[in-house]
Amino acid sequence: MDANQSRACQPLTTGEKLGYAAGDVASNIYWRVIDVFLFIFYTDVFGLPAATVGTMMLVTRLIDAFSDPAMGALADRTRTRFGRFRPYLVWGILPLAGAGVLTFTVPDLGDGGKVLWAYGTYIALMLAYTFINVPYGALMGVMSGDSQQRTTLTAFRFIGAFSGGSAVAYFTPELVNWFGQGDEAYGWQATLMLYGGIAAALFLVSFFTTRERVPAPPQSDAVSQDLRDLLANRPWLVLFALAMVIMMTISLRASSGTFYLKYVVQREDLIGSFTLCYMLSLALGAAITPLLTRFFDKRKLLMGLMGLVALLCSLFYLLPPDALVATFVLHGLIGLALGPKSPLVFSMYADTADYSHWRTGRRATAMVFSAAAFAQKLGGAAAGATIGYLLASLGYEANVVQSDASSEGIRWLMSLIPALFAALSAWIIYFYPLDSSTLERIQTQLFQREPQS
Repeated sequence: MDANQSRACQPLTTGEKLGYAAGDVASNIYWRVIDVFLFIFYTDVFGLPAATVGTMMLVTRLIDAFSDPAMGALADRTRTRFGRFRPYLVWGILPLAGAGVLTFTVPDLGDGGKVLWAYGTYIALMLAYTFINVPYGALMGVMSGDSQQRTTLTAFRFIGAFSGGSAVAYFTPELVNWFGQGDEAYGWQATLMLYGGIAAALFLVSFFTTRERVPAPPQSDAVSQDLRDLLANRPWLVLFALAMVIMMTISLRASSGTFYLKYVVQREDLIGSFTLCYMLSLALGAAITPLLTRFFDKRKLLMGLMGLVALLCSLFYLLPPDALVATFVLHGLIGLALGPKSPLVFSMYADTADYSHWRTGRRATAMVFSAAAFAQKLGGAAAGATIGYLLASLGYEANVVQSDASSEGIRWLMSLIPALFAALSAWIIYFYPLDSSTLERIQTQLFQREPQS
């Protein structure tokens, strides 16, 4: 092993892993609030019709999705003494915190003005999230050149993500009530102010504790060349489709879970505990991922897990609303099976960046990860639109007892529809071509190309 390979593949310290994980705790303060609470905030607090929210989710996330490749191209071409990606962890703090507060502010405007406010602030929030999160995701790809180290790092990352998401899911309803004291709109605004301060501190921790080690050739080619490289990268294309479909599975259940507890189970007081159970299960699944990958190939492991998710989601449909213990247990098992998905897929994205570098001689790590975010946001957009249009078509009305058709639609959103997408994702991953031996050969040849230092 030469000097470059030795340096890039050196074991990461626990402090660096924890510091990197802090960045995803910060990111998930926003992502979980958006994923779990934003839809019901818009319908039940902001006062928008479900179909309007569904359209807004689709349009807004499509606009944001197309910003991801642009952000990836910008980050790949950034050169500072702190690296290519780390500076964005500082530069993006204020835009993200400000947009978060404005998105969860209910303005004193007419119906048309409120719709424009919702569109403008939500678009601003998603663009601010992209500005900081795309470079953050790409940072993992250059902290280590070793595939197993990346898997371990992503496990730390998503333990942080799911732990932070667990806290947000559990405490957000309580904080809204505590700050609002009966004024739910102000409660949301104040809660996001608090979250902005916490996220800022965590991003700074991530900035100061991480390093970029994997060298990259100068990125002088046109952005169009980066895009052509992606479209010729078969492993990445498989992951692109996979990320979009899996995000449909996850977002459908996350966003409809609040509706399920409030209107089907009729236990709104259990929303925090229900989501906490799921998030802790996700964290546990992420934590055991490095152990699982020692015994199972990433591709086969992911296929098996998504098949299991499809089965468990189907079983969820059979549960009666009053079977609370079984509901929590099955919800937790779904989270446990989905937990390894994020560490596996994101470490596989880093592997596809190596593959592209090996095949083309060019490295566009941020473009690879930004296009991954693009796929996820397309999936999230489709999920949001599905929820909005299905609920509207079945007669959903906010803050009233739902019709049988509306209740049944919410049950489908929590079970059979996600099961269908989980089964589809298990089929898609079958076509992923990078196994462990191929990756080892690619990474060895890459480091042999680098000049000795």
